[in-house]
Amino acid sequence: MSETVKGSGATASEPVGKPADPERPGLGKRLVDQVVYGADWVVTLLAILLALFFGAILIILSDESVRGTFSYFFSSPGDAISASWDAVSTGYTALFKGSIWDPSHSWNVGSAIAPFSETLTEAVPLIFGGLAVGLAFRAGLFNIGGQGQLIMGAIVATWVGFTVTGPTFLAMILAVIGGIAGGAAWGAIVGLLKAKTGAHEVIVTIMLNYTALYFLAYLIGTDTFRDPDRQEPLSKSVSEASKLPKLLTWLTDGGSLRLNFALVIAAVAVAFVWWLLNRSTLGFELRAVGSNASAARTAGMSVAKSQIMAMLISGGLMGIVGASQVLGTANANNALTPDIDAGLGFAAITVALLGRASPIGTVFAAILFGALQAGGRSMQSEAGISIEIVTVIQALIVLFVAAPPLVRGIFRLKGSGSGDAALASKGWNG
Repeated sequence: MSETVKGSGATASEPVGKPADPERPGLGKRLVDQVVYGADWVVTLLAILLALFFGAILIILSDESVRGTFSYFFSSPGDAISASWDAVSTGYTALFKGSIWDPSHSWNVGSAIAPFSETLTEAVPLIFGGLAVGLAFRAGLFNIGGQGQLIMGAIVATWVGFTVTGPTFLAMILAVIGGIAGGAAWGAIVGLLKAKTGAHEVIVTIMLNYTALYFLAYLIGTDTFRDPDRQEPLSKSVSEASKLPKLLTWLTDGGSLRLNFALVIAAVAVAFVWWLLNRSTLGFELRAVGSNASAARTAGMSVAKSQIMAMLISGGLMGIVGASQVLGTANANNALTPDIDAGLGFAAITVALLGRASPIGTVFAAILFGALQAGGRSMQSEAGISIEIVTVIQALIVLFVAAPPLVRGIFRLKGSGSGDAALASKGWNG
């Protein structure tokens, strides 16, 4: 049954009681709205661009010859503009060549992929660390004890590495499992204290960082760990069978590419954390406790169990970072050193923030930071620009990502909340 709808000289036939569906915007209109209303990924991209812009200003200010051209800017502005452009373009070109691809080496496959191989090498430990911190975030916990958990994982992995002399694959797996166990045990202490006594995880993790750091210094000096053939504080090297095998060695005659099997383990870890958070019962409980612990407790969930498990798994992931440092490419000796953590415990926090505590987001954030680290070395050697500027750029990225209203205000994006929510309010999901 239908009725005729009249108006404006046109007729249309519609079934009675069934209103016409609202028109869904076309792809072009949707992309424009993504930018105008500032979806989360757009805000993140703009935050990165802002950080690179301010990094360019720092490059200009740090170059004495460029600063000199500004002394006569009003008489010859072209000189200052040209010198500034040359300094910034040279620096960022070197950054790109050192982290993604160097066109001058495109004739050789091994040399061509070397920059991105270095980026992935730098990104792998950040992936593990970002997953660890992000998982704790999702459970409502702030794990800043990555340094201690990393160190304990490195200690156990090193002990297994120079003790076990079995077949290559078996020795490597046992050493990695040892690293996971060491970090997980150190993280579980935090979860237990939080669940049973209400101790704040921030205070506990800070104290445990110092405990692990001094415990490491003590162990390196003991006969069990100390390398008797070296004067400097260094442990025994792990066995060849325990080392993480390098990938892509077939592309270079001498196996100069540092990328190793830790990349494969990282891919497995990302898949595991994604499944855990989105498909498992435990993951649902972790997210529920993180969103509202009181409501989760009322629904019959064990908040204490969730907190313990979150810190245990988080610590285990940080333990893999320690294992990969010793078994992989952290130093030529494949041994424990007093600075084995290399600041990764705290760098993981920035990666988790940039990745919004999402496994996939963490991967992209880690690759970005890995590219900045790998390219920063090239920028310093080829363009003479201090690598510290890269550290400033990383800090600015986190600052802008953590303050989306600031980014929206600078670019005059509509909406003050989540961009995706603003798009949903228009009647469609991006």
